[in-house]
Amino acid sequence: MPFADRAEAGQLLAKRLLHLKDHHPVVLALPRGGVAVGYEIARVLAAPLDLVLVRKIGAPGQPELAIGAVADGEQPELVTDSEILSWLTVGSEYIEASKTQELAEIERRRKLYYGDRSPVDIRGRTAILVDDGIATGATMLAALRAVRRRRPARVVVAVPVAPESSLERLRNEADEVVCLDTPTEFMAVGQFYYRFPQLRDTEVIQLLADARKFAVTEQKERERH
Repeated sequence: MPFADRAEAGQLLAKRLLHLKDHHPVVLALPRGGVAVGYEIARVLAAPLDLVLVRKIGAPGQPELAIGAVADGEQPELVTDSEILSWLTVGSEYIEASKTQELAEIERRRKLYYGDRSPVDIRGRTAILVDDGIATGATMLAALRAVRRRRPARVVVAVPVAPESSLERLRNEADEVVCLDTPTEFMAVGQFYYRFPQLRDTEVIQLLADARKFAVTEQKERERH
């Protein structure tokens, strides 16, 4: 059954993650769409909401077909899909050029979304990686590996929908994978939502600001008790 929108998907996913609430997790969303899902999870778990800046690398002439992804970091994490590359003629020059282009977009988003703030320190904590869905899994895998470098205690991947084959790839590297729906016929993430508009940068910034407010309120409540 399709989700009404990303907010509903996040609320349903949060119920499956309640066992992590007492672990004081950090929710790390993949912008842009994952932020709307992650916001609902962070609200229910009273957890900080932060970002993993990662970009898909699309196939030549088919930008929606992910042949890989690159994630932010001191040493950017590049993941490519060997199965897709085996039947596409894509040279290393194309991948390097795309990587450079996507890293420039990551840098633009970092300045826009963070301003003068620093990312949440996740060392020794449970990191919950969230997106609005997974297709090939390359983007989430790049994000997962980049997050591992930041030395969390555990990494949990949480998404509303994904094909089983992509989840299997992630289970090999995540400590836990939570997914609400694994349809056998999978064309695109958007087909599993009634409303699936592209989020704007301004919406991402607003969701992050709202999440900081309730995270501060919850922290004060914990300190008072």
